[in-house]
Amino acid sequence: MSENKSKLAIIVPCYNEELVVKSTVETLLGVLDSIIAKGKISPESYIYLVDDGSKDCTWEIIENLHNIYGSRVKAVKFIRNYGNQKALIAGLLGVKKIGCDCVVSIDADLQQDENVIETFIDEYHKGADIVSGIRNDRKTDSFFKKYTALCFYKLMNLLGVKIPPNHSDYRLVSFRGLEILEKYSESGLFLRGFFHEIGLKTSYVHFDVKQRKAGCSKFNFFSLTSLALNGITSFSIVPLRIIAATGVLTMLGSFLLAMEVVFEKYFFHDTPSGWATLVVLLAFFGGLEIFCLGIIGEYIGQIFNEVKGRPRYIKETELL
Repeated sequence: MSENKSKLAIIVPCYNEELVVKSTVETLLGVLDSIIAKGKISPESYIYLVDDGSKDCTWEIIENLHNIYGSRVKAVKFIRNYGNQKALIAGLLGVKKIGCDCVVSIDADLQQDENVIETFIDEYHKGADIVSGIRNDRKTDSFFKKYTALCFYKLMNLLGVKIPPNHSDYRLVSFRGLEILEKYSESGLFLRGFFHEIGLKTSYVHFDVKQRKAGCSKFNFFSLTSLALNGITSFSIVPLRIIAATGVLTMLGSFLLAMEVVFEKYFFHDTPSGWATLVVLLAFFGGLEIFCLGIIGEYIGQIFNEVKGRPRYIKETELL
């Protein structure tokens, strides 16, 4: 495959993005035209928008853009909101079916520097199957989001999932990567962990994050927490092993405490005091048990969702 024959698809998940989707498409078309003019990608390259059940006028704007630009702007609409990860998966599998040599995923707000796409293509032509975008800093994030994100990446690494810090879903994937993705049928697939796990040749490109031009982020505390829990339970069983180790240590501590009680009773003829300590320990271990049950519940929930075998998403309409 020669470089000037590489067909690039750009997928853009959209959820209530009526304020930015038109300018985003126009900007990305400009990026495509620039790279095409340099002979790095095919003139048949296109944008693929995934409307994740928007409740505003996002889809009407997308339809209008499709009417204006034709096959350069393709799109799919879900019947309801399924979440960012499933929208990304739908986009990746959708462009594989339509046809492309590589695909780049980028957020609809274009806070990620769209000009780095050309660098992604350069790395792809050097042989990389995955080109992951790494943000240079988190200056645009709130204090809370910045430090919870850092804690998440450190926790994932401690649990054995070696995801680079500040890694995002801004990445290029080759057709080979899409073929492997298609073999993974699990409903709650965590893409950042998946693309690291499959072991294809990976390059990293750093980029700056811009301020959002309009609208607001659709991620909140609960959706980010859900994403983090999904990532942990999808790619690591270390929390379950920690629970088992905690149980063993607790039993050992209880055995040692029992030996102390017996020793004081028969050698000093004294019943050990410490009712307040006992109450505190009961409260502590009661809370610990509930916490451990919650972790186990997360894994059981993952199993429950998978065994039902429901589709990841349902398409309402598609524009090609």
